[in-house]
Formats: sequence, structure tokens, C-alpha cells
Amino acid sequence: MATRAALDEQRSFSVGRVLSRAFGTLGDNPLATFGIAFLFGSIPQSLYSYFIGSTLASADRASAIAAIAVSVASFVVFLLLSMLVQGALVRATLAQAQGQRASFGQCIGTGLAKAAPLIGLTILLILGIMAGFALFVVPGMILFLMWSVAAPALIAEDSSVLAAFSRSRFLTKGARWRIFALQLLLLVLIWLVSAALGAVILASGMATQAIGEAALSLPYLLMSAVSNTLIIAFWSTVQASLYIDLRAWKDGPQSQDLADIFG
Repeated sequence: MATRAALDEQRSFSVGRVLSRAFGTLGDNPLATFGIAFLFGSIPQSLYSYFIGSTLASADRASAIAAIAVSVASFVVFLLLSMLVQGALVRATLAQAQGQRASFGQCIGTGLAKAAPLIGLTILLILGIMAGFALFVVPGMILFLMWSVAAPALIAEDSSVLAAFSRSRFLTKGARWRIFALQLLLLVLIWLVSAALGAVILASGMATQAIGEAALSLPYLLMSAVSNTLIIAFWSTVQASLYIDLRAWKDGPQSQDLADIFG
């Protein structure tokens, strides 16, 4: 009876367990998680914002087309790095779930290998959700929840883009209200981090500057980089942890070694 109860508990989906695993990944492997989020996520995001802001602010009509072209190219690089971060942090979370610790290099290797297919998946996901939101919002929300673990599925199961969407739909079925609550909680936490950043800006007196000047100031960029690092690392590890918990719920405990997955 006790064994059966333990099995049922293991084969259940728990928001608390998802968050616990995410915090455990961040705490056990801060170099790979926060380091990658900072170097390849937060810094490029801050530099991209600074570059776009300063370039467009100083561009005249004659150079506007060139500035836009460079901005598009910069966005492609930024998108590629963002996908690298997502793949890397999924690898770190998968390792932690198996009682291992993925190295910085291993995480980067996975991120590089999966960046291109992740870009394709992300573009299709955004287009699908946008089309859903255009149909009175609700379909877009349903698609967002249905595809919420498509990216981790693509990475962990080495599947195609379309197969990852199908896999995510299967894994999330029966748990989408709880996934909605989890995503809402994440948004609240991100809002709190952003609010804390705003309070620091007010306390430092940057709010007295012009909006454009404050956004391009070094203190603002540094604070933004720190908050973005926390948000990127936490959000990515939670999504990966969500996939792991849903997979264990639907498929049972996984014993496949990471070397077989990423070999």
C-alpha cells in the first residue's frame, strides 16, 4: 500500500515540485545557469537595447535604412544567442533531475547544437499564438499552454520541430489549468523583479533624467543586466523543470542516460 502511494505521488504533476527542481538547478549549478544567462542572454540583450536605442536616436533620414538593416542583423544574432541559452539551461536542468551536474561547456555545446531548430520552433510558436490571440484571445492562450514545453521536448528528445509541438500537446493535456497557474505565478515574480529594479532607479535619481538618457546610462544597463540574468535563468529552468515533471507524470520515471540523449 505504501509502495503504491509512493508510486502515485511520483506519477503526479506538482507545481511545487517544478519550482523546487528549478531552484535546485540554480542553486546546485550557478556557474552554468546564471553564468550562461548573463554572458549569452543578459549582456547581448542589454547591448542590443543600447545599440538600437543609440543608433536609431542618432540616425538621420539618409542613414535610417542602413540603421534598420543593421538592427535586423543584430536581432538575428540576439535571437540565436537566446536560443543557445534556452538549450543550455534545459541541459543543466535535465542533468540536475538525474542527480548530475552539467558543466558550462556541456551546456554551451547543447545550446549550440539546438539553436537553429529552436529558432524555427520559436518562430512557428509565435506565429501560431499570435494567430490564436487574433481570434478573441482564448485560442492564443490555449495554444500557449498546449505548446509550453515544446522547446524542452525538442532538446531532450532530439525530435523534429513538428514532433516537439505534438509531444508538448500530449504532455500538457490534463494539466493545462495548473500550467496556467504556474505561468501566472512566474509573471508575478518577474513583475516583482522589475518593480524592484524600478525602485532602485527611483532611489538613484535616474528617473529625473529623460527617458532615453536613463535607458542608455551605464547604471541602468548594469541593473537591467542583473535583473535580466535572474529572469532568464529562472524562467528557462522552470520551463525545463515543467517538461521533466510532465514527462514523469505521463511516461513514468526516466532512466535514459544523458550521454544517450546528447551523444
